[in-house]
Amino acid sequence: MDPRLTRAQYELLFARPELSPDQWARGLANAIARGNTTLLQVVPARDPLGPEIAGLVDSLRLTVPAPGWRLEVAGVSASAIDLTRSLYGGFPYVVALILATTYGLLFLTFRSVLLPLKAVLMNLLSLGASYGALVAVFQMGLLSGLPAPFAFPQMGYVEATLPILLFCTLFGLSMDYEVFLLSRIREEFLATGDNSRSVTVGLQASGRVITGAAAIVVAVAGSFSLAADVVQIKALGLGIALAVLVDATLVRGLLVPATLHLLGAWNWWLPSWLVRVFGPSTGVHSGFATVHGQVTEGPRVDGGATDQVPLPTGSVR
Repeated sequence: MDPRLTRAQYELLFARPELSPDQWARGLANAIARGNTTLLQVVPARDPLGPEIAGLVDSLRLTVPAPGWRLEVAGVSASAIDLTRSLYGGFPYVVALILATTYGLLFLTFRSVLLPLKAVLMNLLSLGASYGALVAVFQMGLLSGLPAPFAFPQMGYVEATLPILLFCTLFGLSMDYEVFLLSRIREEFLATGDNSRSVTVGLQASGRVITGAAAIVVAVAGSFSLAADVVQIKALGLGIALAVLVDATLVRGLLVPATLHLLGAWNWWLPSWLVRVFGPSTGVHSGFATVHGQVTEGPRVDGGATDQVPLPTGSVR
């Protein structure tokens, strides 16, 4: 405000701006006041998307105006805060629903209590690696000093829609690889009853399929991250490429087989009461070992001995 002008002069300027001889004053008055609406601009001294500004926006919205007045808060900061809260208000429920649905479908497919849980945890591990990479690259500027086209701009934040898009995309994509691997391992286990052999044969049989599919996804998503000029597309491509690369190598190639070996017979554990509720395994072929209450002739391996895995107490073979 100009201290040379009195309050009465300001009231006259905003009430009748057309009477002012100064064109700049008339333009300012028309820009910030019109009719019964007045615009007040607040310029934050800190990060406009930081937590301090979010507190400021909330404080302004809680301010009680004078009788007959109504206070509205808008702008870039307020819009970004509203968008983030609207996106993530119900996101935890969506995540819980997806995790529960995935667990249920895998349980019905593999007739196991622990295998679906392990699959969900491994998928979350790949997703966490992708989230961490986005924070390191776009928020902390880890790759900002590289030459083009390998340089990524440091934004100081991660765009609000990216975690949701990556979760929806990567969770289903990673679960495909898990189903490929576990299906082949289960087929071998039903045929031999040998957990260690099943893991080895399953990994060997599905490894090329998983590696080839992952290589295609990494190449396509990586091209988005390198060729695109839009930061959101670059971040989405980088997140997908890194997550699939980690998932197909470290997770499916090392962690999943190692976990299956360590769990041993617990991989195929199913309590008796769940067998009575959902029924036994339906995938029975000639020569299968007894699985979940289905008794068949065991295969002859190791010099004629039947190699079956002793399941934990309370399960049904």
